[in-house]
Amino acid sequence: MTDLHARSGSACELCANSENLSAYEVPPNSDGSTEQSLLACDICLDQINNPDKVDVNHWRCLNDSMWSQVPAVQVMAWRMLTRLSAEGWPQELLDMMYLDDELLAWAKSGAETESDGDTVIHKDSNGAVLSAGDTVTLIKDLDVKGTSFTGKRGTAVRNISLVQSNPEHIEGRVNGTQIVILTKFVKRVN
Repeated sequence: MTDLHARSGSACELCANSENLSAYEVPPNSDGSTEQSLLACDICLDQINNPDKVDVNHWRCLNDSMWSQVPAVQVMAWRMLTRLSAEGWPQELLDMMYLDDELLAWAKSGAETESDGDTVIHKDSNGAVLSAGDTVTLIKDLDVKGTSFTGKRGTAVRNISLVQSNPEHIEGRVNGTQIVILTKFVKRVN
């Protein structure tokens, strides 16, 4: 633990909090060494271990800590960004992050055991993760069932909502009518 305090400057290596710190051995196969552990605060540890208690805005700290040179910190940053990727901004950070093959395998092995399996991820035609409130454009003309109009290619659909029971469906307004749209026919606008 003394080595972790020295390496981190006695601050949480994820959020920089300096109170209530403890060593965290990064699962699934940490050997307890300094390289496979990190110093974390109670807030981070509670949210890592209890996905239902996650405060998304707390994890904006990963914008800084994801650049750490410490493998254990990189792995945990990747896991938390992956867990939160449906929010939009974490996916953007993940897109910038690079882990070598060995670290990525470590990060993925622990992420599989941590995932709750209930998360539905919505992706557009290009594979970009969609979030509630995003703006998308139609990539082809769509006949809208039950109406007399066609949603034209290039039409912007603002402030979409996600259908939680189906990762292929989103909802949005086209020509003032709320409709269900298949995600394979839309592209997210940045």
